Amino acid sequence: MMKLERSKEWWMARARREGDSVIGAGLLAFDPEPDERRLNVQAAVIEETRIAFGRFVKLMRRRRGLSLEQLAQAADLDTGELIEIEGDVHYVPEPRTVFKLAQTFEVSQQRLLQLAGLAVANDAGFRQEAVRFAARSESVQNLTNEENSALEAFIAVLSERETKLKK
Repeated sequence: MMKLERSKEWWMARARREGDSVIGAGLLAFDPEPDERRLNVQAAVIEETRIAFGRFVKLMRRRRGLSLEQLAQAADLDTGELIEIEGDVHYVPEPRTVFKLAQTFEVSQQRLLQLAGLAVANDAGFRQEAVRFAARSESVQNLTNEENSALEAFIAVLSERETKLKK
């Protein structure tokens, strides 16, 4: 019997190529050549969406009038992790954290995972909306009408795909 062994990097590359597919069954299962330029582009896209993720969490928390501690308690999360999410674009949250935040904020878990850089968002429109949202959501004490408007529009984008998936 022949034993095939693949590296973690190989499996991660396969998972990235499958994108939003729920199940992959070996179709096109070949060892991809690393493409440094493509990896740099992917890293930049993830960083852009993580900026939007941190700002989204912060604005949703502020909109609800919650301190970091209150949000942590409501979502059953660690306060320190919320501080990292809101303040460090390089921080990679745990999937459990993103699921809890999606439940707390009542938005699509899949979209929030994509925004956090934990799932691939093959939808260029989603990435553009994430960047637009991050650019429009400057930090101030209270949400301005524009921030509130930007947040509402982005919640609709986050919820849009889940609505389509339920149909």
